[in-house]
Amino acid sequence: MIKPQKQMTGMFGHPVAENPIDRMFDAVYAHYGLNWQFWKSDIACAADLALAVAALRPLGYRGMCITVPWKVAVMPMLDEVDADVRAIGAANYMTIRDGRLIGHNNDGKGLGKAIRKVAPLKGQRVVMLGAGGAGRAMAVEIAWAGAAHLTLVTRREEQGREVAERVTKASDVPCEWQQWRSPVRLPSGTTMLMNATHLGCAPELEQVPVEWDTVDPACLVVDVITNPRITPFLETARDRGCPVVDGGEMMVRLAMLKIEAWTGIKPEEPVFQRAVARALGEGG
Repeated sequence: MIKPQKQMTGMFGHPVAENPIDRMFDAVYAHYGLNWQFWKSDIACAADLALAVAALRPLGYRGMCITVPWKVAVMPMLDEVDADVRAIGAANYMTIRDGRLIGHNNDGKGLGKAIRKVAPLKGQRVVMLGAGGAGRAMAVEIAWAGAAHLTLVTRREEQGREVAERVTKASDVPCEWQQWRSPVRLPSGTTMLMNATHLGCAPELEQVPVEWDTVDPACLVVDVITNPRITPFLETARDRGCPVVDGGEMMVRLAMLKIEAWTGIKPEEPVFQRAVARALGEGG
């Protein structure tokens, strides 16, 4: 018997080579017996992004993840966006229904679920390094979850102030911008530090330039990088005694939400945890 046509999903970003997301999704599809596949596409310029997005309809894709650097640029190319995307100003995945491309953003929701396994978000005084497409979503979601205050540390003032204003407008939580000066010094009273930049990603594995003497050992430290799971940033934090949340855990939460949206299957967390561990080469 000939199997039916595979249902295609994937990711647009640049670069994408070191991201293990395709191995994770394909393992999950196989577990549930779905004749689906996940394909990463390295899209290097905005003109190519427009062509790639337009091709999703005739190619019959069922869903698409959007990652750095296209989460903001993709928005005008979509037919519709949900309330989260409108509030955040960025999309991190789309569903494709009846030929319509619908933008969503679950970056913040995935982060929130991962963090809550370690500590509550309510009352946290948060410093976030970076405020790109993922960072802005996470900042808004952290504010919605009850954080007391946010400080966004970016190199580009225009970007940092724009996201800070968006966070406060969406949540009424105070959010201010701080200029990125290496090493970054944390404001007194910071209870959560998050890296929302590319620093620490394989294969470069750069260290995030933080003045660790300003980080309290009780401070929760979070990294969005998925490969490696424990980055140099998190290694330093653990050596200092800080509790940590890694990007692999966030990856599990994001994938569970997307799989349910695309396939209708109610996801089982252990299936995703095993798929992520295999994708990252953990445990043999």
